[in-house]
Amino acid sequence: MSLDKHNIPAAKTIRSEHLAVASSSSPVAPYCALPVAGPVLITQNKATALPIIEPSDDMTDEEREVAIDDVLQKYLKRMADRTDHHMGYPYNLEFDYGALDGLNKYSINNLGDPFIESNYGVHSREFEVGVLNWFARLWEIDEEEYWGYITNCGTEGNLHGILVGRENLPDGILYSSVESHYSVFKAARMYRMDAIKVKALETGEIDYDDLRAHLLANPARPAILNLNIGTTVKGAVDDVDKVLDILKECGFTEDRFFIHCDGALFGMMMPFLKQDAPMVTFRKPIGSVSVSGHKFVGAPMPCGVVITRFKYVMALSSDVEYLNSRDATIMGSRNGHAPIYLWYTLTRKGYEGIRRDVEKCMRNAHVLKDMLEGAGIKTMLNELSNTVVFERPLEEPFVRKWQLACEGTIAHVVVMPNITISKLEDFVQDYVQSRARVSIAAAKRIATSARLLVEDDSSQAC
Repeated sequence: MSLDKHNIPAAKTIRSEHLAVASSSSPVAPYCALPVAGPVLITQNKATALPIIEPSDDMTDEEREVAIDDVLQKYLKRMADRTDHHMGYPYNLEFDYGALDGLNKYSINNLGDPFIESNYGVHSREFEVGVLNWFARLWEIDEEEYWGYITNCGTEGNLHGILVGRENLPDGILYSSVESHYSVFKAARMYRMDAIKVKALETGEIDYDDLRAHLLANPARPAILNLNIGTTVKGAVDDVDKVLDILKECGFTEDRFFIHCDGALFGMMMPFLKQDAPMVTFRKPIGSVSVSGHKFVGAPMPCGVVITRFKYVMALSSDVEYLNSRDATIMGSRNGHAPIYLWYTLTRKGYEGIRRDVEKCMRNAHVLKDMLEGAGIKTMLNELSNTVVFERPLEEPFVRKWQLACEGTIAHVVVMPNITISKLEDFVQDYVQSRARVSIAAAKRIATSARLLVEDDSSQAC
Protein backbone atom coordinates (compact mmCIF):
# COMPACT_ATOMS: atom_id res chain seq x y z
CA MET A 1 0.00 0.00 0.00
CA SER A 2 1.43 3.37 -1.00
CA LEU A 3 1.37 6.23 1.49
CA ASP A 4 0.98 9.87 0.66
CA LYS A 5 4.15 11.65 1.76
CA HIS A 6 2.09 13.86 4.06
CA ASN A 7 0.54 10.83 5.81
CA ILE A 8 3.76 9.23 7.06
CA PRO A 9 3.27 8.65 10.80
CA ALA A 10 5.49 10.90 12.90
CA ALA A 11 7.09 9.95 16.18
CA LYS A 12 4.63 10.63 18.99
CA THR A 13 5.29 12.71 22.08
CA ILE A 14 2.98 11.38 24.78
CA ARG A 15 1.93 13.80 27.51
CA SER A 16 1.50 11.10 30.16
CA GLU A 17 5.08 9.92 29.63
CA HIS A 18 6.20 13.28 30.98
CA LEU A 19 4.02 12.89 34.06
CA ALA A 20 5.27 9.61 35.47
CA VAL A 21 3.13 8.93 38.53
CA ALA A 22 5.28 8.33 41.59
CA SER A 23 4.80 4.92 43.18
CA SER A 24 3.64 5.89 46.64
CA SER A 25 1.40 4.02 49.03
CA SER A 26 0.86 7.07 51.24
CA PRO A 27 -2.79 8.12 51.46
CA VAL A 28 -3.88 11.06 49.35
CA ALA A 29 -6.27 13.57 50.90
CA PRO A 30 -9.58 14.11 49.05
CA TYR A 31 -8.51 17.60 47.97
CA CYS A 32 -5.21 16.37 46.52
CA ALA A 33 -4.53 15.20 43.00
CA LEU A 34 -2.26 12.18 42.58
CA PRO A 35 1.38 13.02 43.30
CA VAL A 36 3.54 12.91 40.18
CA ALA A 37 7.31 12.78 39.86
CA GLY A 38 8.80 16.04 38.68
CA PRO A 39 11.75 18.41 38.98
CA VAL A 40 13.31 19.02 42.39
CA LEU A 41 11.02 20.99 44.74
CA ILE A 42 8.13 20.78 42.25
CA THR A 43 5.36 18.29 42.89
CA GLN A 44 3.42 17.95 39.67
CA ASN A 45 -0.15 16.86 40.17
CA LYS A 46 -1.93 15.28 37.26
CA ALA A 47 -5.37 16.70 36.55
CA THR A 48 -8.14 14.21 35.94
CA ALA A 49 -10.73 14.40 33.17
CA LEU A 50 -14.45 14.69 33.83
CA PRO A 51 -16.22 12.74 31.07
CA ILE A 52 -18.97 14.45 29.09
CA ILE A 53 -22.31 12.85 29.94
CA GLU A 54 -23.60 12.09 26.46
CA PRO A 55 -27.27 11.25 25.83
CA SER A 56 -27.65 7.50 25.41
CA ASP A 57 -30.25 4.74 25.28
CA ASP A 58 -28.90 3.38 28.58
CA MET A 59 -29.98 6.49 30.50
CA THR A 60 -33.33 8.29 30.59
CA ASP A 61 -33.45 12.08 30.36
CA GLU A 62 -34.40 12.24 34.04
CA GLU A 63 -31.46 10.01 35.05
CA ARG A 64 -29.11 12.11 32.95
CA GLU A 65 -30.31 15.33 34.60
CA VAL A 66 -29.79 13.75 38.03
CA ALA A 67 -26.26 12.69 37.03
CA ILE A 68 -25.43 16.19 35.77
CA ASP A 69 -26.78 17.78 38.94
CA ASP A 70 -24.79 15.33 41.08
CA VAL A 71 -21.55 16.32 39.30
CA LEU A 72 -22.26 20.03 39.77
CA GLN A 73 -23.23 19.70 43.44
CA LYS A 74 -20.06 17.77 44.25
CA TYR A 75 -18.05 20.40 42.41
CA LEU A 76 -19.73 23.26 44.30
CA LYS A 77 -19.01 21.50 47.60
CA ARG A 78 -15.34 21.13 46.64
CA MET A 79 -15.13 24.78 45.58
CA ALA A 80 -16.52 25.87 48.96
CA ASP A 81 -13.89 23.78 50.78
CA ARG A 82 -11.04 24.99 48.57
CA THR A 83 -12.13 28.61 49.00
CA ASP A 84 -12.23 28.15 52.77
CA HIS A 85 -8.61 26.89 52.77
CA HIS A 86 -7.12 29.39 50.33
CA MET A 87 -4.06 31.19 51.71
CA GLY A 88 -1.12 31.14 49.31
CA TYR A 89 -2.31 33.07 46.26
CA PRO A 90 -3.31 36.75 46.11
CA TYR A 91 -7.01 36.47 45.35
CA ASN A 92 -9.71 38.36 47.21
CA LEU A 93 -12.45 35.74 47.56
CA GLU A 94 -14.74 38.03 49.56
CA PHE A 95 -17.25 39.18 46.97
CA ASP A 96 -20.94 38.82 46.22
CA TYR A 97 -22.12 39.48 42.69
CA GLY A 98 -25.57 37.99 43.11
CA ALA A 99 -27.10 41.21 41.79
CA LEU A 100 -25.35 40.60 38.46
CA ASP A 101 -26.52 37.01 37.89
CA GLY A 102 -28.87 38.11 35.11
CA LEU A 103 -25.90 39.09 32.93
CA ASN A 104 -24.92 35.47 32.34
CA LYS A 105 -27.44 35.09 29.52
CA TYR A 106 -25.65 37.70 27.39
CA SER A 107 -22.50 37.23 25.32
CA ILE A 108 -20.84 40.51 26.30
CA ASN A 109 -17.71 41.18 24.26
CA ASN A 110 -15.70 44.43 24.33
CA LEU A 111 -13.74 43.56 21.22
CA GLY A 112 -11.37 46.22 19.98
CA ASP A 113 -10.60 49.63 21.43
CA PRO A 114 -12.56 50.39 24.63
CA PHE A 115 -12.92 54.06 23.65
CA ILE A 116 -14.35 53.45 20.16
CA GLU A 117 -17.55 51.43 19.76
CA SER A 118 -17.64 48.71 17.12
CA ASN A 119 -20.60 47.37 15.15
CA TYR A 120 -21.02 44.66 17.80
CA GLY A 121 -23.61 46.10 20.17
CA VAL A 122 -23.53 43.62 23.07
CA HIS A 123 -20.70 45.27 24.98
CA SER A 124 -19.97 47.03 28.29
CA ARG A 125 -17.66 49.82 27.16
CA GLU A 126 -19.36 52.41 29.37
CA PHE A 127 -18.47 50.32 32.43
CA GLU A 128 -14.97 49.65 31.13
CA VAL A 129 -14.14 53.31 30.51
CA GLY A 130 -15.59 54.19 33.91
CA VAL A 131 -13.24 51.71 35.58
CA LEU A 132 -10.28 52.93 33.52
CA ASN A 133 -11.00 56.53 34.52
CA TRP A 134 -11.04 55.43 38.18
CA PHE A 135 -7.56 53.95 37.83
CA ALA A 136 -6.36 56.95 35.84
CA ARG A 137 -7.24 59.16 38.81
CA LEU A 138 -5.57 56.68 41.16
CA TRP A 139 -2.31 56.82 39.18
CA GLU A 140 -2.60 60.53 38.41
CA ILE A 141 -2.90 60.84 34.65
CA ASP A 142 -5.33 63.04 32.75
CA GLU A 143 -8.21 61.21 31.05
CA GLU A 144 -7.21 62.67 27.68
CA GLU A 145 -3.57 61.58 28.02
CA TYR A 146 -3.97 57.88 28.82
CA TRP A 147 -5.03 54.78 26.97
CA GLY A 148 -5.81 51.42 28.51
CA TYR A 149 -8.16 48.49 28.66
CA ILE A 150 -9.44 45.74 30.93
CA THR A 151 -7.36 42.65 30.27
CA ASN A 152 -8.05 38.97 30.75
CA CYS A 153 -5.40 38.71 33.50
CA GLY A 154 -2.33 40.34 34.98
CA THR A 155 -0.04 38.52 32.57
CA GLU A 156 -1.79 40.17 29.63
CA GLY A 157 -1.12 43.54 31.26
CA ASN A 158 2.59 42.73 31.41
CA LEU A 159 2.57 41.46 27.83
CA HIS A 160 0.93 44.68 26.68
CA GLY A 161 3.13 47.03 28.69
CA ILE A 162 6.33 45.39 27.49
CA LEU A 163 5.01 45.31 23.90
CA VAL A 164 4.32 49.05 24.03
CA GLY A 165 7.87 49.58 25.26
CA ARG A 166 9.29 47.37 22.50
CA GLU A 167 7.26 49.09 19.75
CA ASN A 168 8.44 52.53 20.87
CA LEU A 169 12.04 51.43 21.45
CA PRO A 170 12.58 48.55 18.94
CA ASP A 171 16.26 48.17 19.79
CA GLY A 172 15.71 48.27 23.55
CA ILE A 173 16.93 45.73 26.08
CA LEU A 174 14.45 44.45 28.66
CA TYR A 175 15.71 44.68 32.26
CA SER A 176 13.87 42.99 35.12
CA SER A 177 14.87 41.36 38.38
CA VAL A 178 15.10 37.61 38.93
CA GLU A 179 12.18 37.97 41.38
CA SER A 180 9.85 39.15 38.59
CA HIS A 181 6.73 37.23 37.63
CA TYR A 182 7.50 34.60 35.01
CA SER A 183 5.27 36.40 32.48
CA VAL A 184 7.89 39.14 32.11
CA PHE A 185 10.52 36.86 30.60
CA LYS A 186 7.78 35.00 28.73
CA ALA A 187 7.10 38.34 27.01
CA ALA A 188 10.79 38.65 26.13
CA ARG A 189 10.70 35.21 24.47
CA MET A 190 7.47 35.95 22.62
CA TYR A 191 8.75 39.28 21.28
CA ARG A 192 12.30 37.98 20.63
CA MET A 193 13.73 40.70 22.85
CA ASP A 194 17.15 40.76 24.42
CA ALA A 195 16.52 40.50 28.14
CA ILE A 196 18.73 40.75 31.21
CA LYS A 197 17.81 39.22 34.55
CA VAL A 198 19.00 41.64 37.19
CA LYS A 199 20.00 40.31 40.60
CA ALA A 200 17.71 40.85 43.57
CA LEU A 201 18.36 41.78 47.19
CA GLU A 202 17.53 39.35 49.98
CA THR A 203 14.21 41.15 50.45
CA GLY A 204 13.24 40.47 46.82
CA GLU A 205 13.76 44.08 45.73
CA ILE A 206 15.81 44.69 42.57
CA ASP A 207 19.57 45.02 43.14
CA TYR A 208 20.14 48.66 42.15
CA ASP A 209 23.92 48.30 41.89
CA ASP A 210 23.55 45.34 39.51
CA LEU A 211 20.99 47.27 37.43
CA ARG A 212 23.39 50.22 37.21
CA ALA A 213 26.22 47.93 36.06
CA HIS A 214 24.07 46.43 33.28
CA LEU A 215 22.89 49.84 32.08
CA LEU A 216 26.46 51.13 31.96
CA ALA A 217 27.48 48.05 29.98
CA ASN A 218 24.84 48.81 27.30
CA PRO A 219 24.87 52.61 26.86
CA ALA A 220 24.07 52.54 23.13
CA ARG A 221 20.77 50.69 23.44
CA PRO A 222 17.54 52.00 24.96
CA ALA A 223 16.30 50.50 28.23
CA ILE A 224 12.90 48.87 28.69
CA LEU A 225 12.43 48.18 32.39
CA ASN A 226 9.89 46.08 34.22
CA LEU A 227 9.66 47.21 37.84
CA ASN A 228 7.82 45.11 40.40
CA ILE A 229 5.29 46.80 42.64
CA GLY A 230 5.15 43.76 44.88
CA THR A 231 7.14 40.71 43.76
CA THR A 232 5.38 37.38 43.33
CA VAL A 233 6.96 35.50 46.23
CA LYS A 234 8.26 38.06 48.75
CA GLY A 235 6.01 41.01 47.98
CA ALA A 236 8.98 43.36 47.51
CA VAL A 237 8.55 46.77 45.87
CA ASP A 238 11.15 48.12 43.44
CA ASP A 239 11.77 51.81 44.16
CA VAL A 240 10.77 53.76 41.04
CA ASP A 241 12.55 56.90 42.26
CA LYS A 242 15.87 55.08 42.75
CA VAL A 243 15.63 53.55 39.28
CA LEU A 244 14.91 56.95 37.71
CA ASP A 245 17.97 58.38 39.47
CA ILE A 246 20.10 55.48 38.18
CA LEU A 247 18.86 55.99 34.62
CA LYS A 248 19.81 59.66 34.82
CA GLU A 249 23.25 58.81 36.28
CA CYS A 250 23.86 56.36 33.43
CA GLY A 251 23.00 58.95 30.76
CA PHE A 252 19.56 57.65 29.73
CA THR A 253 17.28 60.52 28.81
CA GLU A 254 13.48 60.08 28.96
CA ASP A 255 13.28 59.38 25.23
CA ARG A 256 15.64 56.41 25.67
CA PHE A 257 13.85 54.43 28.36
CA PHE A 258 10.41 52.96 29.00
CA ILE A 259 9.27 51.78 32.44
CA HIS A 260 6.46 49.27 32.87
CA CYS A 261 5.25 48.80 36.46
CA ASP A 262 3.91 45.33 37.24
CA GLY A 263 1.56 46.11 40.09
CA ALA A 264 -0.40 42.83 39.92
CA LEU A 265 -1.51 42.99 43.57
CA PHE A 266 0.27 45.76 45.43
CA GLY A 267 -0.03 48.38 42.69
CA MET A 268 -3.67 48.59 43.72
CA MET A 269 -2.84 48.80 47.43
CA MET A 270 0.14 51.15 47.59
CA PRO A 271 -1.75 54.40 46.84
CA PHE A 272 -3.79 53.81 50.00
CA LEU A 273 -0.92 53.28 52.45
CA LYS A 274 -0.50 55.78 55.25
CA GLN A 275 3.29 55.50 55.45
CA ASP A 276 5.60 57.15 52.95
CA ALA A 277 6.19 54.95 49.92
CA PRO A 278 7.79 55.36 46.47
CA MET A 279 4.45 56.03 44.79
CA VAL A 280 3.53 54.80 41.35
CA THR A 281 2.24 57.80 39.43
CA PHE A 282 2.27 59.05 35.85
CA ARG A 283 3.57 62.36 37.21
CA LYS A 284 6.87 60.49 37.01
CA PRO A 285 8.25 59.45 33.58
CA ILE A 286 6.85 55.91 33.60
CA GLY A 287 5.31 54.30 30.54
CA SER A 288 2.63 51.91 31.80
CA VAL A 289 1.11 50.26 34.86
CA SER A 290 -0.85 47.02 35.13
CA VAL A 291 -2.76 45.33 37.96
CA SER A 292 -4.91 42.24 38.30
CA GLY A 293 -8.60 42.87 38.84
CA HIS A 294 -9.36 39.49 40.40
CA LYS A 295 -6.68 39.94 43.07
CA PHE A 296 -7.37 42.85 45.38
CA VAL A 297 -10.74 43.94 43.97
CA GLY A 298 -11.99 40.36 43.60
CA ALA A 299 -13.91 38.87 40.69
CA PRO A 300 -15.28 35.46 39.66
CA MET A 301 -12.97 35.37 36.64
CA PRO A 302 -9.36 36.44 36.02
CA CYS A 303 -9.11 40.00 34.75
CA GLY A 304 -6.87 43.04 34.99
CA VAL A 305 -6.24 46.65 34.07
CA VAL A 306 -3.40 48.15 32.02
CA ILE A 307 -2.90 51.87 31.50
CA THR A 308 -0.28 53.57 29.34
CA ARG A 309 0.24 56.98 27.82
CA PHE A 310 -1.82 57.58 24.68
CA LYS A 311 1.25 58.86 22.82
CA TYR A 312 2.93 55.48 23.30
CA VAL A 313 0.04 53.24 22.25
CA MET A 314 -0.22 54.94 18.85
CA ALA A 315 2.80 52.85 17.81
CA LEU A 316 0.68 49.66 17.74
CA SER A 317 -2.88 50.89 17.21
CA SER A 318 -4.54 50.15 13.86
CA ASP A 319 -7.97 50.48 12.22
CA VAL A 320 -9.99 47.28 11.76
CA GLU A 321 -12.74 47.59 9.14
CA TYR A 322 -14.31 44.28 10.20
CA LEU A 323 -14.97 45.79 13.64
CA ASN A 324 -15.53 49.36 12.49
CA SER A 325 -13.16 50.27 15.31
CA ARG A 326 -9.48 50.43 16.25
CA ASP A 327 -7.47 47.87 18.17
CA ALA A 328 -4.27 48.02 20.17
CA THR A 329 -5.09 45.19 22.59
CA ILE A 330 -3.39 41.81 22.85
CA MET A 331 -6.44 39.56 22.61
CA GLY A 332 -8.96 41.43 20.45
CA SER A 333 -12.11 39.82 21.86
CA ARG A 334 -12.32 40.64 25.56
CA ASN A 335 -14.55 39.55 28.43
CA GLY A 336 -17.30 42.15 28.68
CA HIS A 337 -18.55 40.84 32.02
CA ALA A 338 -15.33 41.66 33.88
CA PRO A 339 -15.67 45.48 33.57
CA ILE A 340 -19.15 45.28 35.07
CA TYR A 341 -17.91 43.24 38.04
CA LEU A 342 -15.05 45.67 38.66
CA TRP A 343 -17.31 48.73 38.25
CA TYR A 344 -19.82 47.20 40.70
CA THR A 345 -17.25 46.62 43.45
CA LEU A 346 -15.47 49.95 43.00
CA THR A 347 -18.85 51.73 43.05
CA ARG A 348 -19.96 49.85 46.17
CA LYS A 349 -16.71 50.46 48.07
CA GLY A 350 -15.27 53.65 46.62
CA TYR A 351 -11.79 54.89 47.45
CA GLU A 352 -12.46 54.85 51.20
CA GLY A 353 -13.76 51.28 51.16
CA ILE A 354 -10.66 50.13 49.32
CA ARG A 355 -8.51 52.04 51.83
CA ARG A 356 -10.17 50.18 54.73
CA ASP A 357 -9.51 46.85 53.00
CA VAL A 358 -5.85 47.77 52.51
CA GLU A 359 -5.43 48.75 56.16
CA LYS A 360 -7.08 45.51 57.29
CA CYS A 361 -4.77 43.39 55.14
CA MET A 362 -1.62 45.17 56.30
CA ARG A 363 -2.68 44.91 59.94
CA ASN A 364 -3.54 41.20 59.69
CA ALA A 365 -0.26 40.46 57.90
CA HIS A 366 1.56 41.66 61.01
CA VAL A 367 -0.78 39.55 63.17
CA LEU A 368 0.17 36.44 61.17
CA LYS A 369 3.87 37.30 61.35
CA ASP A 370 3.66 37.67 65.14
CA MET A 371 1.75 34.39 65.54
CA LEU A 372 4.26 32.44 63.42
CA GLU A 373 7.24 33.92 65.23
CA GLY A 374 5.54 33.16 68.54
CA ALA A 375 5.37 29.52 67.42
CA GLY A 376 9.12 29.52 66.67
CA ILE A 377 8.76 29.73 62.90
CA LYS A 378 11.21 31.94 60.99
CA THR A 379 9.27 34.67 59.21
CA MET A 380 9.83 37.66 56.94
CA LEU A 381 7.47 40.52 56.08
CA ASN A 382 8.59 43.45 53.91
CA GLU A 383 7.50 46.86 55.18
CA LEU A 384 5.45 47.54 52.05
CA SER A 385 3.76 44.16 51.78
CA ASN A 386 0.91 41.94 52.92
CA THR A 387 2.86 38.81 51.89
CA VAL A 388 4.15 36.88 54.90
CA VAL A 389 7.11 34.61 54.03
CA PHE A 390 8.09 31.66 56.23
CA GLU A 391 9.84 28.28 56.27
CA ARG A 392 8.50 25.89 53.65
CA PRO A 393 6.32 23.20 55.28
CA LEU A 394 7.69 19.69 54.83
CA GLU A 395 4.32 17.94 54.63
CA GLU A 396 3.05 18.09 51.04
CA PRO A 397 -0.58 17.36 52.06
CA PHE A 398 -0.45 20.42 54.33
CA VAL A 399 0.83 22.56 51.45
CA ARG A 400 -1.95 21.28 49.21
CA LYS A 401 -4.62 21.70 51.88
CA TRP A 402 -3.88 25.40 52.36
CA GLN A 403 -2.87 25.97 48.70
CA LEU A 404 0.47 27.52 49.63
CA ALA A 405 2.80 29.00 47.04
CA CYS A 406 6.32 27.63 47.60
CA GLU A 407 9.71 28.41 46.14
CA GLY A 408 12.92 26.76 47.31
CA THR A 409 12.98 26.68 51.10
CA ILE A 410 10.22 29.25 51.61
CA ALA A 411 6.47 29.52 51.35
CA HIS A 412 4.11 32.43 51.81
CA VAL A 413 0.62 33.50 52.77
CA VAL A 414 -0.86 36.57 51.06
CA VAL A 415 -3.19 38.19 53.57
CA MET A 416 -6.22 39.31 51.57
CA PRO A 417 -9.52 40.94 52.66
CA ASN A 418 -11.27 37.57 52.95
CA ILE A 419 -8.69 36.16 55.39
CA THR A 420 -9.87 36.73 58.96
CA ILE A 421 -7.90 36.52 62.19
CA SER A 422 -9.79 33.31 63.01
CA LYS A 423 -8.63 31.76 59.74
CA LEU A 424 -5.05 32.85 60.45
CA GLU A 425 -5.32 31.22 63.87
CA ASP A 426 -6.57 27.96 62.34
CA PHE A 427 -3.74 28.01 59.81
CA VAL A 428 -1.00 28.58 62.40
CA GLN A 429 -2.40 25.88 64.67
CA ASP A 430 -2.52 23.43 61.77
CA TYR A 431 1.03 24.37 60.72
CA VAL A 432 2.38 23.85 64.25
CA GLN A 433 0.75 20.41 64.33
CA SER A 434 2.24 19.60 60.92
CA ARG A 435 5.72 20.55 62.12
CA ALA A 436 5.21 18.39 65.23
CA ARG A 437 4.25 15.38 63.09
CA VAL A 438 7.36 15.85 60.96
CA SER A 439 9.57 16.17 64.05
CA ILE A 440 8.08 13.10 65.72
CA ALA A 441 8.48 11.07 62.53
CA ALA A 442 12.14 12.16 62.30
CA ALA A 443 12.75 11.21 65.95
CA LYS A 444 11.19 7.80 65.38
CA ARG A 445 13.41 7.18 62.36
CA ILE A 446 16.51 8.03 64.41
CA ALA A 447 15.34 5.75 67.23
CA THR A 448 14.67 2.92 64.80
CA SER A 449 18.14 3.26 63.27
CA ALA A 450 19.70 3.27 66.75
CA ARG A 451 17.84 0.07 67.74
CA LEU A 452 19.01 -1.65 64.57
CA LEU A 453 22.62 -0.74 65.39
CA VAL A 454 22.25 -2.08 68.93
CA GLU A 455 20.74 -5.32 67.65
CA ASP A 456 23.54 -5.63 65.09
CA ASP A 457 26.20 -5.10 67.76
CA SER A 458 24.52 -7.70 69.99
CA SER A 459 24.40 -10.28 67.24
CA GLN A 460 28.08 -9.76 66.42
CA ALA A 461 28.99 -10.12 70.10
CA CYS A 462 27.31 -13.48 70.19
